Formats: sequence, structure tokens, C-alpha cells
Amino acid sequence: MKKLLLRSVTGLVYVGIILAGLLSGMWQLMLALCLLFGVLGVVEFYKLANAQNGIKTLPLMLDVIGAVLLISSPLVVAQNLISMSAIGVGYLCYMILRLVLQLYTKELSPFANLAYSFMGQLYVVLPLALMALIYSVFPGGNILLLAMFVMIWVNDTGAFVVGCSIGRHRLFERISPKKSWEGFWGGMIFSIGAAIAFYFLAPAVFGQIGVVTTILLGVVVSAFATWGDLVESLIKRTLDVKDSGNILPGHGGILDRIDSLLLVIPAMLCYLVIIDCF
Repeated sequence: MKKLLLRSVTGLVYVGIILAGLLSGMWQLMLALCLLFGVLGVVEFYKLANAQNGIKTLPLMLDVIGAVLLISSPLVVAQNLISMSAIGVGYLCYMILRLVLQLYTKELSPFANLAYSFMGQLYVVLPLALMALIYSVFPGGNILLLAMFVMIWVNDTGAFVVGCSIGRHRLFERISPKKSWEGFWGGMIFSIGAAIAFYFLAPAVFGQIGVVTTILLGVVVSAFATWGDLVESLIKRTLDVKDSGNILPGHGGILDRIDSLLLVIPAMLCYLVIIDCF
């Protein structure tokens, strides 16, 4: 009972922070949300990937600086606080310094350490920078992102409820033995339901793209949320760990909470751009 209460409180705080960032109307809070996820995610991924090689403080600090530069760029550029060229030069400096630094670190697998750093930027940082971009550039971007979060949440809930109730056929047993095809389709139905609800609740945003496109957005979010969860499961299984960390009481690490998000954001952005082109 105590564990369930702790998990519930942590979940409510997590949801509250996201809602504050998206609905406050203050770009500073959105920036804080993206940076919170990004910095914690990069640190967690670096420690997770380099657990056997040993944690090196300076490379980790550079990775955090790279994360801050890339994630903050869409929001600070949109506010005319700094030019895109300055951000680009800063991030290039990070990449150059990170490569050069690896020459001076003594470890068993220097190439692996370098690869993990850049994978952390690709896997964790880039999607969160794209989330900041959607918020900054798309009309009603905050509502669009809110709908995305809700679709991910209801997809997870639907997959859990349906999977526990009638799940029989394993979806990806090699990586996640508990996931079932029944749960997958149940989660997708829930996600589509949430997409339809947002179509009627936020017509100023979703009315412009049409009901069919909105329904297909629910399908995209559901599919890539599942793949995102499986990708993180693959990483943890490869590294032989149960949770990515312990920063969230009752939930594990930050990557355990945003794993779906990290694949859904770039997939959703690609979908919306493709739809707009046609």
C-alpha cells in the first residue's frame, strides 16, 4: 500500500510538472520542463551505459552542456534572445571538444564511451529539442503536445488493462515478455479515442488538420509509443538492468518515464510535416 501511494504521488507530481510547462503560457516553464527531462535523461543514460567502464566527470559535463545548448535552441531563438548561428557554433564546439577529450581519457573502451555520449545526444536530447521546436513553431503547439502526452498515457493505460485482462499472444517476447498483441491493440483504441476527443475539444488546433488526420495521429502515437518502450527495454536488457535509475520513487528512472516520448516526438513531427506537404 505504501509503495502504491508513493508511486501515485510521484506520478501526480510528474503530470503536474508537464501540465505546468505546457499550459502556463510561459515559455520559460516549457524550457525548464525540456531541460529537466534532457539533463536528467543524459546523465542517467551516460551512467547507465558507462557503468562498467566507470563514470568520467568531464565527458559527462560536456554532454550536459551539449544537451542544454541543443534543447534550449528553439525556445531562445524564438524569443530572439540569441541567434541560431550562435547556438550552432556552440553545439559544434561541444562535438569537437568531446572528440578531442576522448584522446586524453584512459579507459578500457574509449570508443564505446564516445559512442555512448553521442548516442545520448541522439536518443535523449534531439527528441526533446524537437519537442521545444513544436512548442515554438507550430500554431497551438502546446495543445498539440498536450494531446500527444495524453495519447501516450491512455495508450499505456489501455495496453495494461487489456493486456492484463485478455492478453494471450506475446508482442515481442524476446525483449518484453509481458507485452501482448491484445494489449497493443487495446492501447491503440484508447489512443484513437483520446485523439477524437481532442479533435472536438480543441477544434482551433485539430480542426485545421481534419478528423481523419487526427485519428491517424492517434495511431502514430500509439505505435511509436510502443516501439519507444521496446527500445528502452532493449537497452536495459542489453545492459542487464531492471530500471534506468531510481530518481522517481516507485517509477524508476527518468528514462523509464519518457521512453515512449523519445520516439513519439520525432515520429509525430515527421507525420505532421508529411501531411502538411500533401
